[in-house]
Amino acid sequence: MRPSLASRLMLRIGVLVAAGAVILVTAAWYYARAAADDAYDRLLVGAVLQMTESLAVEEGELTVSLPVSAFELLGLAGQDRIFYRVIDTAGRTLTGYDDLAVPPGAAGVMGDQPLVTGGRHGGEAVRMAVAARRLTDPAISGTARVVVAQTERARRDLARELTLRVVGLVVVMAAVAVAGTMLAIRYALRPVRGMGEALGRRDPHDLTPLSPEVPRELAPFVGSINHFMGRLDQRVGGLQRFIADAAHQIRTPLTALSAQLDLLEPAVAGEDGRRHLARVQDRLRELSRLTNQLLSHAMVIHRADVVQLKAVDLVDVARRAFRSAIPITIDHDTLVSFDAPQGPVMVLGDPVSLREAIANCIDNALTHGVVSRLEVRVVARDGRALIEVEDDGPGIPAEDWPHMLQRFATTRAGDGGTGLGFAIAAEVMAAHGGELGFRRLEAGGFVVVAALPQLAARGGQA
Repeated sequence: MRPSLASRLMLRIGVLVAAGAVILVTAAWYYARAAADDAYDRLLVGAVLQMTESLAVEEGELTVSLPVSAFELLGLAGQDRIFYRVIDTAGRTLTGYDDLAVPPGAAGVMGDQPLVTGGRHGGEAVRMAVAARRLTDPAISGTARVVVAQTERARRDLARELTLRVVGLVVVMAAVAVAGTMLAIRYALRPVRGMGEALGRRDPHDLTPLSPEVPRELAPFVGSINHFMGRLDQRVGGLQRFIADAAHQIRTPLTALSAQLDLLEPAVAGEDGRRHLARVQDRLRELSRLTNQLLSHAMVIHRADVVQLKAVDLVDVARRAFRSAIPITIDHDTLVSFDAPQGPVMVLGDPVSLREAIANCIDNALTHGVVSRLEVRVVARDGRALIEVEDDGPGIPAEDWPHMLQRFATTRAGDGGTGLGFAIAAEVMAAHGGELGFRRLEAGGFVVVAALPQLAARGGQA
């Protein structure tokens, strides 16, 4: 199954939205890490500055009184460990962790601008702050330094929390964007669906140009459809003219040739000559019959494509077909009858095609079935209109019934059968929503039944 235009657009937009979401989440992660570092670095700087301010020289010695507030600041990150080291002017550890290394670049730290950097302590990543204080006491002079380190667990947790919040927001925004895009695509494609529905509702015989209100991008498509329908209309018109011309041009010389042979018959001498003339007449009748049925078949196929069905009285159609199919020269010993209801039996159809189909069924019965009796009936029963053509001949074997509705299928190939009569009738019935079938009578006889839906049974369509 081919993907729709909407699904292809959604797939491409979905890929773009997903790529944008990945970029946003990645940027959010880096931003969250930077924000977490900035927040906890401020606490670290505040703590190291407080500890630096607590340095004092008493009785010629450097002392430090670690402020509780500094550790309270660092204690805001409860899951982290704190390390500190106070280094005197001689580089000795005054208090704290002696193994806490001073980070590179600490020598240049002066005043209230601490150095904040990353490092490792005890095999764990830490964030370190270094502050320096210049001592100018007569007893002690030089620079003392304070190093404070803090593990990064709280920072990672904060960055993760901020990122997850951003991810949730991005997911919601992506869902809203996808849903909005779907609605926008469906709305944008409504003219395409509307044009398709208009074409689907249009009568198959309507080849007039389309004039829908469509966006500018669809105008070339509509123009191409109109151009194609214009060409198709010209072809259909040409086919109509060809069928009419062919029917006239072929039937006329065949009729004239048949008349010439009839005039020639008295002049033919000898039994061999008359026998050959009879064979020529038989072959001419077969050719005329085949030609008429081929033209009839072409006409039926053509009308099925171009003629709009309308309400017709099947009784009137069948009576006209009966009159046209019964030849004037029929054997006077053959009993022919037509039976129909008093009132009309309405169906939705093409009267010309229906008349042709009924005439073919009657002609087939006269040619291959009738011994002494032919009955044509129109019956309305159970919401269906039936045309029954009954004769007293041997009929068609039941095992051959499924094949008799196919073109050129016949059980009398050597007796002038063309195999088109039932095929034409079956195609007409199918085009009208009906069917052609056969029935054998127990008392003897064979019936061809053409069934159509009655117009009343279709809800009164016209």
